[in-house]
Amino acid sequence: MTEQILYLDTVDPIDIFGIQNDKFEVIKKFFPKLKLIARGNEIHLIGSQKEIDNFERQFHKILTHTQRYHGISKQQIQDILSCYETNECLYGNENPNNEILFYGSDGKPIKARTTNQKKMVTLCVENDLLFAVGPAGTGKTYTAVALAVKALKDKAVQRIILCRPAVEAEEKLGFLPGDLREKLNPYLQPLYDALQDMLQPRKLQELIDTNVIQIAPLAYMRGRTLNNAFVILDEAQNATLNQLKMFLTRMGEHAKFIVTGDITQIDLPDKSKSGLERAIAMLEKKKGIGTIHFNEKDIVRHRLVSTIIAAFEKEQKI
Repeated sequence: MTEQILYLDTVDPIDIFGIQNDKFEVIKKFFPKLKLIARGNEIHLIGSQKEIDNFERQFHKILTHTQRYHGISKQQIQDILSCYETNECLYGNENPNNEILFYGSDGKPIKARTTNQKKMVTLCVENDLLFAVGPAGTGKTYTAVALAVKALKDKAVQRIILCRPAVEAEEKLGFLPGDLREKLNPYLQPLYDALQDMLQPRKLQELIDTNVIQIAPLAYMRGRTLNNAFVILDEAQNATLNQLKMFLTRMGEHAKFIVTGDITQIDLPDKSKSGLERAIAMLEKKKGIGTIHFNEKDIVRHRLVSTIIAAFEKEQKI
């Protein structure tokens, strides 16, 4: 009988063990001849050396997957371990095009789904400032948030800052109950929705509480210098040219900025004051700045969304 300890120094132990060790219980079922004990960032193995060696070989795939995709689900653990039993293991060659950015809070792969979303991922790597414009439902904001979360997980940045201009879509924030934060939370909900898809609730709340992830209206950016940060301005069609200048000049060292917007959905009282198109025209050909134009083919919501957008655009041209 041999006892050996594996140390989880390269991953967060909760990613392997799960909440209340639910993932670890899945692992244990595949190794009935071993006694496996989870302690802190350690796995204690008790059994024959042959069984321990077999466990280490198979566990390496779980560890590699967790490191590569910043997480692993119970189903993925089961799939990895099952493939060894049937000798049909494909996990060594998965995702050859590296399309999966990471796995979300429910184990779902977070990846670019359309041609322009994939182009957005590539342009983000090549540029420190990226404009992503196009109609609703094309995944502009979702992809931008995914890129920010990946950068944080990869330790390429130290914080994520998400903001929107505080402009009402024909509804008045002043009539909502509560203080400023409570008034703005519903308005910023799309950003929370994306984050909740990508991070476990406990981890997301911890990152918000420690200001690693900050969600705020655009006006709160004034006077700041944003170093080592991934910063997203969403709904930028509702920002004036001066506001965009203020926002873009917040860029500090080792920062990535993404500006998203839909010029067909301007909520400013005077639509001519929207500065997004003018800012793009001035900057899109500059080195280090990229622009991606989404269209109806990129819509990933319900199939009727494309039909609705086309009908509205046709009516507005008449």
